[in-house]
Amino acid sequence: MKRKIFYLVLFFSCIMLGFSCGNQNANNAATSSDTSTAPSSSNETSTESTNPKGVGKYTNVVLTHPLDEKMVAAGEKVYNVKCASCHKLTGEKLVGPGWKGVTDRRTPEWIMNFVTNTEEMLKTDTAAKNLLEVCLVQMPNQNLSETDARSVLEFQRKNDGKK
Repeated sequence: MKRKIFYLVLFFSCIMLGFSCGNQNANNAATSSDTSTAPSSSNETSTESTNPKGVGKYTNVVLTHPLDEKMVAAGEKVYNVKCASCHKLTGEKLVGPGWKGVTDRRTPEWIMNFVTNTEEMLKTDTAAKNLLEVCLVQMPNQNLSETDARSVLEFQRKNDGKK
């Protein structure tokens, strides 16, 4: 019962945060002037531009082939604690977008930059702004370490069927 109340309070807090920040982000999206091409998906219909690597310190993420199962397990733990209340592993939107196919739509660098530098990405990255318009709720900073963020990326890759 306490868990349900916690999720209910978290949900309404996210809704309130979304409404309080919604107009500012919509105005920022209208004045964007990036020049690179944005990857498209069924959830993002805007033709605005974005840097495919996002905004942040990650400019080159080396992926493991095959998947690092220890990182996958660690990423699943982080997902269950910090992500599952807002994101489904399918393509279905909960509070935030579903994770299915995210590693096909976004570069590893973009994902790492978004989960570790969310506020800056939402201010400057067109693709992140477009997601905010669809979801209406800004993702709170999860204070992920570099190791946690990389583990979450590895878990997302496994979720998308990468081997």
